[in-house]
Amino acid sequence: MCVSLENENLKVSISEDGAELTSVKGKKTDNEYIWTADSKYWGRHAPILFPIVGRVKEDKYRIDDKIYKLPQHGFARDMKFELESKTEDTAVFKLGWNEETLEKYPYKFELRVIYCLKESKIDVTYNVKNVDEDKIYFSIGAHPAFNCPVIGKQAEEDELQFEDYYIEFENRETTGVSKLNSNSLLSRNRSPFLYASNILSLGEHIFKQGALILKDLDSTSISLRNDKNTTTVTVSFEGFPYVGLWSKPEGAPFVCIEPWFGHADYEDFNGDFREKEDGLMLEAEKEFQCTYSIDIEE
Repeated sequence: MCVSLENENLKVSISEDGAELTSVKGKKTDNEYIWTADSKYWGRHAPILFPIVGRVKEDKYRIDDKIYKLPQHGFARDMKFELESKTEDTAVFKLGWNEETLEKYPYKFELRVIYCLKESKIDVTYNVKNVDEDKIYFSIGAHPAFNCPVIGKQAEEDELQFEDYYIEFENRETTGVSKLNSNSLLSRNRSPFLYASNILSLGEHIFKQGALILKDLDSTSISLRNDKNTTTVTVSFEGFPYVGLWSKPEGAPFVCIEPWFGHADYEDFNGDFREKEDGLMLEAEKEFQCTYSIDIEE
């Protein structure tokens, strides 16, 4: 079942399956901005990554002497959420621990995902509550994919192609980039990426080696723009230490801008799950909250 939110600028759909954002339409242009989940390229729209971001080595991890198995990006994206509350412009979805989750992840939690429309912007808030008796450990992140080119009459009239688009950082950046190996594990080596620049032109070559993982940017937002009109998608991520940029390298007509707390295991990491670098720890009864936003300019 899908839940709809609407205001004077946007119409949004969210599925109860994974609490996944499945559609963002601009009312001015009738453009569709969220990727269609065409399985020819990638069969998801904007999955939620919890309780891990990326992959743990061999899809297994250790706590003390016990081994657990988790697929890439965790299990939240494949579970049905409860619609806890809804108004015209806000929806709250809830996922709680159960016996099935305890087999994969031995912590008791409540995860709420809150979608809120504000003019031309969608705020997406993740709230994790520790309902266990002791500390819990996790990572969490977003994986929204945007049509590139957008789907709509305007894009057709302008004959937009993937290569007409570029990514614009809020500020000029001088930074390296981390990449994933063939097993989707993170290299500790950082390759040169941007030097005093805020523009990244898109093309198939950009993602030939997979996702580009950026850390501690000066920018708190990244925009997806094109050379032929002013339509813009901006993802804001203040407080998030990592951002992933990704698309399939075989001419897929989408690009992902992904704010993360956490990342895949490093290639050389063999420690306890609680020792993962950049993972989050939450004391009993405490809550963690973060918000990113998607702003549409038409």
